Amino acid sequence: MTLVIDAISKRFGDIQALDGISLQVEPGQVFGLLGANGAGKTTAMRIVLDILRPDSGRVTWQGRPNTQVSRRTWGYLPEERGLYARMRVEEQLVFFAALQGVPPRIARREVGEWLERFRIPEYAGRKAEELSKGNQQKIQFIAAILHDPDVLLMDEPFSGLDPVNVALLKEAFLEIQRRGKTLIFSTHQMETVEELCESIAILDHGRVVVGGPVREVRAASGRRMVRLAVEGDPELDWLDTLEGVRVIRHGQDYTEAQVGRERDPESVLRAALSRGARVTHFEIADPSLEQVFIEHVGAIDTSERTLAAPRAAEVTA
Repeated sequence: MTLVIDAISKRFGDIQALDGISLQVEPGQVFGLLGANGAGKTTAMRIVLDILRPDSGRVTWQGRPNTQVSRRTWGYLPEERGLYARMRVEEQLVFFAALQGVPPRIARREVGEWLERFRIPEYAGRKAEELSKGNQQKIQFIAAILHDPDVLLMDEPFSGLDPVNVALLKEAFLEIQRRGKTLIFSTHQMETVEELCESIAILDHGRVVVGGPVREVRAASGRRMVRLAVEGDPELDWLDTLEGVRVIRHGQDYTEAQVGRERDPESVLRAALSRGARVTHFEIADPSLEQVFIEHVGAIDTSERTLAAPRAAEVTA
């Protein structure tokens, strides 16, 4: 039941949206598709769904071209909302399910269960325009899964959600995965990707610059991080004076520094002990996914949760 994206390219006029990307998503995986705005994530999803056709390359599901696969195979949560503003929530969810062949009786039961799970059962009779952006997002998510698709593709599913609703949606992701379904989503929230995803692909200017299991992607950078806390010295200003060591963040719990390839990370601990420091925390770790992203693509603008991406060198995934 593997989903294979094989060397697909797509151009819109002078813009090369996708430039020969290849991905493989295993059945039952939660897969993260990452990249700056305009990197090609949405275009790739729409080609998988056969909303768009590639200029070259192909997409297969279970070995069959996606153009020959039943549309019930796919569930899609677009970034742009597609609800009928003046239509009542339960009514339009039942309507969307009917378009996928789900009988109204079954759809109403499923709608009721999902509204309860998302803590909004009282919204069944409300019009979509009366709901907050976050609650409209949850309704759109329900619409994408009522027909029990094998593959669920979601474009920025956490956009506009507060922490409580993010947690509810994460729980829903994991429940759907336990049913053996495949989930693919894009997001700018790297911590969520690390929490949920087994594998990822990072796109930049329509190319895959790095991809694979999250642990392998982090380890493959060749860089190591050390996290150090010393009693009575929260700033650890001397760390930056060590050759091959660059402080990334100062925190109340520990200071995190990047150690160059030429330096043994344990030498940082020895340097602290040689100063007579009482070390209360020391840890060696791979870079975070956010740090890997910045290395390959560019900086994350946390104020707007968007990505600023200078062109990166192409890397084979």
